[in-house]
Amino acid sequence: MQEWKKCLVTQEQNITEAVRVIDSTIARIAIVVGGDGKLLGTVTDYDVRQAILNGVSMDSPVDRIMNRAPKFLAGERDPQTVLAKMREWKVKQLPVVDDGVVVDLKVPADFEITSARTNPVLIMAGGLGTRLRPLTDTCPKPMLKLGSKPILQIILESFIEEGFRDFYFSVNYKAEVIKEYFGAGEGFGVNVTYLEENKRLGTAGALSLLPDTIKEPVIVMNGDLLTKVDFHQLLEFHYNRHGQATMCVREYSYRLPYGVVKFDGWNITGLREKPGYTEFVNAGIYVVSPDMIKLVPPDRYYDMTDLFNDMIERKEKALIFPIREYWMDIGRLEDFEKAQADFL
Repeated sequence: MQEWKKCLVTQEQNITEAVRVIDSTIARIAIVVGGDGKLLGTVTDYDVRQAILNGVSMDSPVDRIMNRAPKFLAGERDPQTVLAKMREWKVKQLPVVDDGVVVDLKVPADFEITSARTNPVLIMAGGLGTRLRPLTDTCPKPMLKLGSKPILQIILESFIEEGFRDFYFSVNYKAEVIKEYFGAGEGFGVNVTYLEENKRLGTAGALSLLPDTIKEPVIVMNGDLLTKVDFHQLLEFHYNRHGQATMCVREYSYRLPYGVVKFDGWNITGLREKPGYTEFVNAGIYVVSPDMIKLVPPDRYYDMTDLFNDMIERKEKALIFPIREYWMDIGRLEDFEKAQADFL
């Protein structure tokens, strides 16, 4: 990899700096080295997301979350050998070391291996958008424009950039506006199929309208979101963890406007002035495997929370994937105004 030196960080740098390195190259890794250039560890996108779940501050030193025993190559450069090691170790980045010093980095792109996905994408675009009235009185919410493009086009193009080609749009309110604009996807070089919701089916009900021929996990996303989530990372996480369904979550912090009183009987045991809390909330992006789609009842209102609760009762593997990238839910007028500013 020609730009492998851009992936190097020192153990004194913090996690935020490592994230910038991870996001700056196709390798998607930060290689932690000492002052002598020797390999100390690695940090991947997965390590960062795990740190978020564990409540680790992004200002912490990178060595707090790094893998201290990473896989590496000791001088092997033969493509077949490198690829065999990647498959054996189930990794997509391999530092190359010489006497402990990092001298190169091998990634699949070095061997012209593409990571194109054939997974379908279902975008929920049938909502009424009542909280965005009067903007949605004549226009469905996903077709509201940010700059010169509808929200739905921005979402579609973000998937296209990552190599996705098969799309389903769940439509209801003013569906004809969406159909006229996107057609069958020919203007974007993709396939778009419409799932007609003749009545409100909830956030998961449209899954029952998908064809039975789908054999791969489906990415499901609300049609009013702006995000920079890495969908390849999301799918790899889903596959590697053998999930049946994966829900993206994000941190949500809030502060109570009053002091909290702790007590035992009539006695005060503690006081806390306007405490703050952080929770993980549903981000409206999912991966759902075909077997779980079969759990969705036809022609009935059914939310994603219903699906995940049913899965939990059945002891199916339901996963969470923490989002660390940009994310914006355009649900209210003030959200739409902020999205306009962010987009510009």
